[in-house]
Amino acid sequence: MKRLVDRRMILLAGASAAVTRVALADAARPAEITVKIGFEGGKPIPKGRLVAYLEGPAEAQHVAARADTESNGKPREIRIPLPLPPGTDMSSPRQVVAELQRDDGWLLARGSAQVEEGLSAVITLYIVMY
Repeated sequence: MKRLVDRRMILLAGASAAVTRVALADAARPAEITVKIGFEGGKPIPKGRLVAYLEGPAEAQHVAARADTESNGKPREIRIPLPLPPGTDMSSPRQVVAELQRDDGWLLARGSAQVEEGLSAVITLYIVMY
């Protein structure tokens, strides 16, 4: 005699389908944001350390989503891949911030931009006035 499908089997099948859907959605999400950085007026980016980070509501994400590189004073544009920590919620609007610092730690320029569709951001650095 065939066994009928009971309520436990239906709930188990629904739960496994939900877990699979969440896992596939997380796997399809890109692991980084492409950040394109330029300097105001289209001038070359001054010499210094360029740092980009994801600004969000959680301090842990602010620290974890961070990338940096050096500028030698010649390029007009620098692209930085900003790795996203696992589980980062990109459904709400987020900003990427870029800062240019001298070797002694002084901040030279800063800029920010909203993360656009396709996980990219275009940032223009502006001179910081003290």
